[in-house]
Formats: sequence, C-alpha cells, structure tokens
Amino acid sequence: MNETKPPNRHIVLTSHPGGGQKPLPIDWGAADAKARGPVIGTLTDPARRNVIGAHSGAYALYRALAIAAGSLSPLHKADLTDTGPAAGIGPHPQWSQPDKIVSLDPFGHLAGEVFKDLVADGWDIRPTIAVTRARLTLPEMKEALREGRLKPDGKVLLDSGEANCTKMAIEPVWHLPGVAKRCGVGESDLRRSLFEHTGGMFPELVTRPDLHVFLPPIGGITMYVFGDLAAITDPKRELACRVHDECNGSDVFGSDICTCRPYLVHGIEVCIETAQRDGAGLIVYNRKEGRALGEVTKFLVYNARKRQAGGDSADSYFLRTECVAGVQDVRFQELMPDALHWLGVTRIDRFVSMSNMKHEPLVRQGVEIVERVPIPDDLIPEDAQVEMEAKKAAGYFTEDEAPDAAGLADTKGRDLGEY
Repeated sequence: MNETKPPNRHIVLTSHPGGGQKPLPIDWGAADAKARGPVIGTLTDPARRNVIGAHSGAYALYRALAIAAGSLSPLHKADLTDTGPAAGIGPHPQWSQPDKIVSLDPFGHLAGEVFKDLVADGWDIRPTIAVTRARLTLPEMKEALREGRLKPDGKVLLDSGEANCTKMAIEPVWHLPGVAKRCGVGESDLRRSLFEHTGGMFPELVTRPDLHVFLPPIGGITMYVFGDLAAITDPKRELACRVHDECNGSDVFGSDICTCRPYLVHGIEVCIETAQRDGAGLIVYNRKEGRALGEVTKFLVYNARKRQAGGDSADSYFLRTECVAGVQDVRFQELMPDALHWLGVTRIDRFVSMSNMKHEPLVRQGVEIVERVPIPDDLIPEDAQVEMEAKKAAGYFTEDEAPDAAGLADTKGRDLGEY
C-alpha cells in the first residue's frame, strides 16, 4: 500500500463545511500574535481552517501536483525545528494598526514559536515569513570595487566584492476588509471579482463571509537588508531603499530593453554605501513580473513596440501595453508599503526610484521620503532610452527637464485598435 495516499479519498468541499467547525478566530490588528490568532490554511484538518486559500502562494499548485503524483503525503506536517528567524524583527507599532498592514501577516515569522503548543497538539500551523542570513555575489559589486565607487569594510562589503545581508521571504496573506479599503472598493465586490475572475477557484470567497483572511495564489516578496537592522527604525541613522518589481529578463538575463537590472544594482550599491555609514539599506523585491500582467503579455508588448510603424517610440510606449492588456499596469502599489511597515520604516532618507507610482503610496501611508535618487544616465542601456523618456514624460521623477508629454495623453475614449 502506498503510504503517501490519503486514507480517505472522498471529496471535501470547503465551500460547504459540515457541522462542528469552530476555527480559531483571527483578530486582525491585535497587538500580539496570540491575541491575533494563528493563520491556518492547510487541509490536513479542514475543521481547523480559518482562512481561504492555501499556503505557499503561487507554489501551492506544485504541492497539489506532488500529492497527485504520489511524491508527497497530503498529511505531512512541517518539522519547524531550528527554522526560526535568524534575526529579531519587531514587534513594531504598525503591526497593531490594522489599516497599516493588510497584505501580509506581521507575525508570520513567529508562528512556529508562538503557537508551538498548538503545533505540539497536532495543529498544522506554518510560518508565512522566513528570515535568514545571506552573502550576495554580484559581478557589478566587484566592478564597483575596481573602479573605486565602493570600498570594502570587511563587514558589509568584503574584499571579494561579496556583500553580507539579512534576507526575508514573505508569502501574501490578505485581510480582505483591509485590502478592499486600501483599493477603494467594497469587500463584497472584491470577493466576487476574485472569485469570478479566477475561474471560481476559491468559492469560499462568496460562501464564507465569516472568513476574512485569504492566501492568494500569487508571488510574494523578498527583502534584503544591508547593515544593522536596528538602523531601520533609528531616527538618527540613515535608511536607503529601493522598491523593485520583478523583471526576470533584465534582472537575471540582462536584457537591455529596460533599466531594471541596472537600477536594481545601483540600488544595492546605494544601500551598501548607506550601511557602511552606520545606516541601513533595504531592497524590496516584489514578484510582479511585467507590471503584474505576466511575462507572456510583456513579450507580446515588446514585439508590438518594435514592429509598429516607425519602430519603438516613447509616445506609444504605454499605448502598446494597453492595446494588448487593456490596461497599462495592475501592480496596485497601494499594497506595497505593507512590507516596509512590517520592518517599522517611517522614513526613507534615500529612495532609489523615479517612480511616482511607488513614491505616492508610501507618502500616503505616512512614510517620509527625504531624497529621491534617479538612475545615473550612464547606466541606462541604449535600447531602454525609449522606456526612460516615456516614463519621464508621464511624470516619473527626474532632475532634468521632463520630455514633452503631448504624445502620452490619457488614452481613455480612444479607439485603441488604431494603435
């Protein structure tokens, strides 16, 4: 008998639970983890589930595939021995302000320790945040050493060009009332849209109004901190920060059609410099490929931009995306400040970004930004000049005179089939 197969093969519809379910309540915004309650999204004991969705974000389906293939027992519960955070984080005042953090669990890295008594009793409670130490090896840092832009200090940056950091992985945990409020929609409208436009994947969104927390099947966040974590919340010490949205083609493979990797590396350099001055540097890396439209859509837009009459141009940069996707951007940066609130950020001295779409939500959420740091001109690849001119004309921060925005007028009301 294959022991990886569950002993009972009947289907349990979580949208219509049987009697006896008394899931532990979640008091979002409570001041400590025990008062708030654990996030339980596993199906090893459906009666104890108190959230919609499943753990692991976008990787939840791989787990389901592994169970179907018989390589993983659906009854497996994680052994969390020695998995706790490698550095202490929080609690910070923002954790107990329910409107400040709505898209992640601020106690997610503490779940294994805080609820160890429940785990010992057989409850399947999993962390949604992990914190570890790392050493980064980037060829650009070695180049910065050779050119004298950076100097090793033996602590943050080594003679080899390697950089020490603390890194954190965060899975999305959405408090639906808070997400709805942040995005300016009603909770019932949000639930219905999430249900209908994911092919009805999560019926509990519309059948379980008693469950207010959702584990969406989307990518999470990785954060890298250079220097002393305590400097992040010390008003006497500097903090540099780059909020970066994933661009696999550039970040990993070095595609020259955009400024993503050059700007990311420049942000890391600024973070290291700041950390070496007894401050801290923070990189927030969000999985939002192609403005969260996805990589297939992104590459279709690349083709359209290059094949259109007259070739790639700044005045049609945003239009080509809207022609393919129906919208220019779906990243919804309104949720982006949550990761910074989790670290206790209230001020960023050097914000390494030109994006008004990132700057404005942070300011609205009460984060002071002292200085905005644009990408140096010599780091912009030749093929990315179109993107940069389009973004500057559309209102991105620049220390130079912005290009003429006449060709980048709002596309509402236009027949996009003309473009």
